Amino acid sequence: MSSLADQMGFSFRPPERRVWKVRDLVASVRSHIEREYSDAWVEGEISNFRAPDSGHLYFTLKDGTLKDGPIKDGLIKDGSAQIRVVMFRSAARLLRFRPADGLQVIVRGRVTVYEDRGELQISAEYIEPKGAGSLQLAFEQLKAKLEAEGLFASERKKPIPSLPSRIGVVTSTQAAALRDILNVLQRRHHSVNVLIYPAQVQGDAASHEVAAGLRFFNQHDNVDVIIVARGGGSAEDLAAFNDEALARTVAASEIPVISAVGHETDFTIIDFVADLRAPTPSAAAELVIRSRQEVEDHAAALYDRLTRAMRYRLLMGRQALTELAQHGAFARMMELIHQRQQRLDDLTHRMELAQRQLLEQALRRWERISAAVRHYDLRLVLSGVRKELESGTVALVAVMRNVLLQHRVRSERFQTALESLSPLAILDRGYALVFDSEGKLLKDARRLKLGDEISARLAHGEIQAAVTKKKV
Repeated sequence: MSSLADQMGFSFRPPERRVWKVRDLVASVRSHIEREYSDAWVEGEISNFRAPDSGHLYFTLKDGTLKDGPIKDGLIKDGSAQIRVVMFRSAARLLRFRPADGLQVIVRGRVTVYEDRGELQISAEYIEPKGAGSLQLAFEQLKAKLEAEGLFASERKKPIPSLPSRIGVVTSTQAAALRDILNVLQRRHHSVNVLIYPAQVQGDAASHEVAAGLRFFNQHDNVDVIIVARGGGSAEDLAAFNDEALARTVAASEIPVISAVGHETDFTIIDFVADLRAPTPSAAAELVIRSRQEVEDHAAALYDRLTRAMRYRLLMGRQALTELAQHGAFARMMELIHQRQQRLDDLTHRMELAQRQLLEQALRRWERISAAVRHYDLRLVLSGVRKELESGTVALVAVMRNVLLQHRVRSERFQTALESLSPLAILDRGYALVFDSEGKLLKDARRLKLGDEISARLAHGEIQAAVTKKKV
């Protein structure tokens, strides 16, 4: 039996099915959601917070307080729902507070889908605590952390020198705080030296530049105290001085640090870490150095106290000495001293008498010797000695002359005898002396051989010859 549609000439086909792959479907949903909710503000409570080493933040946002529907005024609100939130490192490092479980926050970000699990999540770009500002929350969190580490403890704070000769100031060169400090120091003690390290005191780079100034003064050790100064401002203006790295640099400084940031009612983290907090920059200059008049007044007061103390000590010493002088033992001691002094005088007198006697004896002896010498004529003695020497010299010359004459006659006689006996004398009569090749005198012809060289010495000259014939 045909259907009515067939009888009437109509035909119906079922709609075509589209089969999605899971990833394609999730990607399509993700694209749609990201277009619709590219900038959403979501309010809720943080739970399951995680902050791995990668620097990204992961948590779940749940239990919103408003229940006017899923979406209202750009806010996703559901009293019983929850949604995962991820904040990547590039945005997380800009947070001024530390998210934590149970904290009510408002998250701004892009709603998307995490494809690997098919879960709805928010890629957060900004998180704001609900009820308290992020700056105040970050301040309280960092304050509690550093206080727990002992960085606020009074026993670790260094004393401020009372009259420093060199003061380091870390601040902006354009700041009114610097002018206030210089005016006070000029008025209070114009001879003090001030070294200024220019640094920004507002903005993201301020904390790094102030910390660099503190490290500079510590490395060069060229100041006695450091002032970190800035005028008043809003919490946002002073936020650079609530930086953890800056606070630790202040705590690590070997040179005492005075914090002079903001007005008297303004408090920053470095106020608690510094060795001294000044309510204003001008007050810091007043605290860091006392006026010359105060020093002079203090020195004068010390001089008066010392004078009175010395007078009192002298008076008490004189009184004690008087009492001792009246004591019996002191009287006996003085008697012994007097006896020793008398004996010393006696011995001195005796020594003087003995010395005088010795001098008189020496004087008399000298007079006797002088009288004896006075009757002895030295010139006569010398004249007699001279005559004796002259006569002895004449006799000695005569004797020597005779001795020399005798020796001369005897020498001539010996010379005549020697010449008569000399073998050379016979050479004048035609004789000759013959020597062999070795220079020995020849007395026997048998010692020669034919061809031997000989030499003959004549009365005048010498000849050389060879043996050609011999006869024995």
